[in-house]
Amino acid sequence: MTATTTGAETATTTGTETATSPVTTAAIPTVTGAVGTAHTRVEGRDKVTGAARYAGEIPFADLAHGWLVLSTVARGRIGSVETAPVLAMPGVLTVLHHKNAPRLHLDYIGLLGVRPDPTAAVFQNDRVAHAGWPVALVVAETSEQAREAAEALVVTYEQEPHDIDFRGDRPDAFTLDGHMPAVTEKGDLDAELAASAHVVDVEYTTPEEHHAMMEPHAATARWDDGRLDVVDSNQGTTWVADELSRMFSLDASAVRVRSEHVGGGFGSKGVRAHQVSAVMAATALRRPVRVVLNRRQMFSLTGYRSPTAQRIRLGADADGRLRALEHRSLSQTSTVWDFVEPSAGVARVMYDAPAHRTAIEAVRLDVPSPTWMRAPGEAPGAFALEAALDELAERCGVDPIELRLRNEPERGPVSGMPFSGHNLAACFREGARRFGWAGRDPRPGLRREGNLLIGTGTAAASFPAGAGPSTAAVTAEADGTFTVRIAAADIGTGARTALTLVAADALRVAPARIRMRIGDSDFGPAMIAGGSTGTRSWAWAITVAADELRERLAGEAGIPAEGVTVRSDTTAALGALAQKERHSFGAQFAEVAVDVTTGEVRVRRMLGVFAAGRIVNPLTARGQLVGGMVWGISMALHEEGIRDRASGGHYGGDLAGYHIATNADVPVVEADWVDDPDPDDPVGIKGIGEVGIVGAAAAIANAVWHATGVRHRSLPIRPDRILTAGGPHV
Repeated sequence: MTATTTGAETATTTGTETATSPVTTAAIPTVTGAVGTAHTRVEGRDKVTGAARYAGEIPFADLAHGWLVLSTVARGRIGSVETAPVLAMPGVLTVLHHKNAPRLHLDYIGLLGVRPDPTAAVFQNDRVAHAGWPVALVVAETSEQAREAAEALVVTYEQEPHDIDFRGDRPDAFTLDGHMPAVTEKGDLDAELAASAHVVDVEYTTPEEHHAMMEPHAATARWDDGRLDVVDSNQGTTWVADELSRMFSLDASAVRVRSEHVGGGFGSKGVRAHQVSAVMAATALRRPVRVVLNRRQMFSLTGYRSPTAQRIRLGADADGRLRALEHRSLSQTSTVWDFVEPSAGVARVMYDAPAHRTAIEAVRLDVPSPTWMRAPGEAPGAFALEAALDELAERCGVDPIELRLRNEPERGPVSGMPFSGHNLAACFREGARRFGWAGRDPRPGLRREGNLLIGTGTAAASFPAGAGPSTAAVTAEADGTFTVRIAAADIGTGARTALTLVAADALRVAPARIRMRIGDSDFGPAMIAGGSTGTRSWAWAITVAADELRERLAGEAGIPAEGVTVRSDTTAALGALAQKERHSFGAQFAEVAVDVTTGEVRVRRMLGVFAAGRIVNPLTARGQLVGGMVWGISMALHEEGIRDRASGGHYGGDLAGYHIATNADVPVVEADWVDDPDPDDPVGIKGIGEVGIVGAAAAIANAVWHATGVRHRSLPIRPDRILTAGGPHV
């Protein structure tokens, strides 16, 4: 890790306010203990009063508005774009499409190690790859004029047959590497299965799922003194700025991206068609252009979680100790860009066996490109694996918690590396105590209250605890405050507040003395808000800079009027870390009531206990974990994106047709944690953003079996599926 100190020059270039008189370091009292205490959001008042402005709300002089036109066919070529009638409509300024849009540079590998999704690289040719493919952008003086003109634009197509048929037995499935190898294998799987006393061989399926965050995607692009300035809603300004500079063949220094407040992301808010088309239009018109997506457009343009078909084969001795484990997962990707949902990856961490095989496969279909969605891989993968473990426990006659603890690995089952910490057993012990697991009768269908069958279930959870290289700048101001600048993204997680507490502890001052500035690519490279790595990565960089600044100030007589700034870069420190399996873990518990008359499943209560590193802010951390568990309820019982085979589009591409859990669906949901600091992190952080959803759907599905005696291996567990499946108790 590196840290550099500067004075007035650096402070000026980063926007440090200049004080009128110096303040001696003796006037700065030493305060510690902010990390680990509950703290309300530092931006909370701004958000509830409307002072916090989001990407689609910030005013600009001479602002024009763009509206995307999406294809109505699922595969083919654009025949014509009849722009003349639209250009004559009131307020219309231009129509961009494949014949007049600037050519983009797409032959590169971005900061995240992947090529750009061509869906974002709009208007480059006449091909249509899926229903809802962007074919034009209409720009007008007002948003209403742009939308009216876009809906009037006539586009003709040369339609071709399309294929959106996702199923587990596709003969054209192929193994696909993503951020992990596609296949891992050890031991003789068939021999171990044959020698096992108990075997489970089942298939589980999950549907297409969508992020459905409250704030839609929005971006405003403008040229400011020869520099591209983009105000956006995203999960990483550094990431978006890098992609835009490469696509438009600009110097990195010529692009600035800002994203101060974000109303939810969940993996979806990366580089998309709206930012690229806004830059194109701003370049063509030489005035600011804003493009905001509506909810229906988001179902086609902003990614989703692929449906999965997963086959699990488990073989165990009579006492439930695994001899064989196979997890094969199949997901879909588009014909223009390969993205894999690595559902089998969770088996590479959770359980070991002498014979162990995982395979991640995909099939290319005429559908939009899927993308990262909260706990990509782990969320659907844990549903299949943890439900299969429950089936194995039933066959072995072993308590589901005991079965899992008997099969805890001592090292990474595939990597062979040691764990940096593995406190799953502590999560189960504490969770079982609080949930009242002891004395649970394992037999299904025994508890009944009138028309309601009552059941309980459990499941394990894990998610990687990674970190990415980041830079930060910390300035000691002459007025006794400290300004932190880092290109972090607070997508609703409370990261801005957590980082304030981290900086306060590192500087040994009260949190009120910290001014946290985030969401600006000009602050230097930083990790994205994704993969549960954000707060860990940014806190590391802030801690390094703050520690260096504190040491620097200890030898100073006072703080000069221009302030003192220290910059850090954690690239070298992260590169020097020993190779280990680093994960957060958790134990999920659920109680459900199943109405035998209507088939309705109600979750009565949930409890999650997690080992997720040092908890920086218990208030917002609990909200993150509970939010993940609520999403697990939604995943288990509600969420299901359904495509029309004839058109290739969605039946209900909106929040009326796409069902998510609401307040009425969420009674008592509790989240807590065990002590679990990461010894290799300067603050002890792991990550909490995604582990809360992992295992939640499996715990609910296992509880439904315990209530009804019927296994439901396809999500969501709808009322019609409950009634159709029947069973001895329904």
